[in-house]
Amino acid sequence: MPSFVSRLIPLLIRATRRQRLFAEPQRARDFLDEAAVRPASYAPPRLREDVRIARADRNGWPVYVLEPAGAPASGTVVYLHGGAWAREIVAPHWRLCAQMAAEAHTRVLVPVYPLAGPATAANRGTAAGVVAGVTDLVRDEVAEHGPVCLAGDSAGGQIALSAAMELRDRGVPPLPATILISPALDLAMENPDIDRVQPRDPWLAREGLRVFIDAWRDDLPLDDPRVSPLCGDFTGLGPLTVFAATRDIVLPDVRLAVARARAAGVDVTYVEEKDLLHVHPLQPTPEGRAARETIAGDVRSAVR
Repeated sequence: MPSFVSRLIPLLIRATRRQRLFAEPQRARDFLDEAAVRPASYAPPRLREDVRIARADRNGWPVYVLEPAGAPASGTVVYLHGGAWAREIVAPHWRLCAQMAAEAHTRVLVPVYPLAGPATAANRGTAAGVVAGVTDLVRDEVAEHGPVCLAGDSAGGQIALSAAMELRDRGVPPLPATILISPALDLAMENPDIDRVQPRDPWLAREGLRVFIDAWRDDLPLDDPRVSPLCGDFTGLGPLTVFAATRDIVLPDVRLAVARARAAGVDVTYVEEKDLLHVHPLQPTPEGRAARETIAGDVRSAVR
């Protein structure tokens, strides 16, 4: 049974009507228009004292580098934040990145990638451009520092897996780990099992999400692996660690992806939590803390 705090979170989400952004297409369109005029801050909050942070922009993107303070770092993780491809990185993402840096004794690179927006917005992010940019960043890091792990949550999980496939296609050796937290893996969102999960998901809904998805994919088809990595080839990928939960509409496609990856010979560690929500490892709950400790441990093992 979920902890008391985990049982409170769905009540809070419903009370604050957070699902409206994803359930009402017009609200999603209004969000994109407003964000283009008043973009949110991506500045990191004050983080733990055993982590130092610097900024090292790459190819026009702000990129933050988190490292353990007073200790040598081993290996690199590139973390892609979630937020429906249209919302900026927030404090829980930063705290997870700091925990990985401190407890895995590794460098964590956090690219602030351009976000999806209305067609008239300048410098808007698209699947083609962002996946290519992440792929370039990881390839350059591999060339300069050695093996790199990828990690991401929700929309960031989609970008991470799409980039892992692109890296393989460019001839980069398999990554030592790719960690996916509640990833959105098929943006067509036509899996019939989603209908069975939707009534129990207090947060996400397809109608509004499709507005964000259409802005993100731009002119790419929904089955392009840069948009929907579930439609890509899993052969030759490095090990995957995947976190999911049963009250989350991305779950049916996550299950399919895990099955396809294993059928392709990929080493997959799959953690599915009953009655928890989307991106539960980022939440301030006992289950979230346990998942974050697992993630830091997985990164520590991968970067040695």
